[in-house]
Amino acid sequence: MKIIVLTGGNSAERNVSLASGRAIAKGLRDTGHSVKVVDPVFGSVQPDEDKIFGGRETIGGEFPTVEELNTFSSKKVLECVMSSHFDNVDIVFLGLHGKFGEDGKIQSLLEMRDVKYTGSRVTSSAMAMDKDITKIMFGHCGIPTAPWFMLNSANSDLTKVDESIKLKVGYPAVIKPNDEGSTVGLSIVQPDVEDVQLPDALNNAFSYSDKVMVEQYIEGRELTVAILGDEALPVVEIKPKEGFYDYVHKYTKGFTDYFCPADLPEKLSKDLQDKSMAAHRALNCKAYSRVDFRLNSKGESYCLEVNTLPGMTEFSLVPKAAGAVGISFPQLLNRIIELSLK
Repeated sequence: MKIIVLTGGNSAERNVSLASGRAIAKGLRDTGHSVKVVDPVFGSVQPDEDKIFGGRETIGGEFPTVEELNTFSSKKVLECVMSSHFDNVDIVFLGLHGKFGEDGKIQSLLEMRDVKYTGSRVTSSAMAMDKDITKIMFGHCGIPTAPWFMLNSANSDLTKVDESIKLKVGYPAVIKPNDEGSTVGLSIVQPDVEDVQLPDALNNAFSYSDKVMVEQYIEGRELTVAILGDEALPVVEIKPKEGFYDYVHKYTKGFTDYFCPADLPEKLSKDLQDKSMAAHRALNCKAYSRVDFRLNSKGESYCLEVNTLPGMTEFSLVPKAAGAVGISFPQLLNRIIELSLK
């Protein structure tokens, strides 16, 4: 097949996307596909592949700053998709993550060009990227999720936010942008006698989004379940060696241990798989996704979010889960293409 791998992009997850794109391109070529790598930030005039990846072998422990992201033009993305690069391709494999990749925007542009692409459609992508909407849909479908409330710049008075945290979710609390992934802009705040944690956390989150979620922190185990077609793959447990599963621990080799299948009672594993499929279907996702959970000491699980374009790097969780049931990385990529073309 003639395939474009769309990678990079102009979100805070750009570095992760480049690593995903590199792995996806190699995996598809290993099975005989004709692959062209495209980074939408370069518009219609694409550099060669080596320049796109910039010699990048690893993601690194830092994501692009807001200032760096502001140097990219959204017009270039539009120019890119409308260019001749997308003529006569069989499918676009989306290796993008975050805004303009996972939120329905790029999907909408591709649909306007009648170009097929991998993963969920426009509306599902937009809903899953919006953490508030995702949780509302979980509530409608009876899927347990951690209590939360939303903030914008008009209702972010520190005293009132502190009061709302104590009343609605309690400390410690998770503060994160409403529409970012990979823990970009995320903080876990404790009640602070010096009153510095909360304003720093809010400023950090608001630098990436005009809507911020404040969520109850669920003490316990970090678990995730990948969905592939109509199958929930084995549960993966994520154990950072220290701290919490932030950007550094996600993408720095040796900072986190992974266990698949997770050491859980069979009944609990099945329950998590069932809830994952319910979450996937609640947002009408297609082909594949990854559903994240926290599990407390009482064995109660809380669904956090659905990732419609989960990572495809050497550290990524979907390939780990697929490997546990004997699906190689190239086989996984081809299966995603098959499911997306249905």
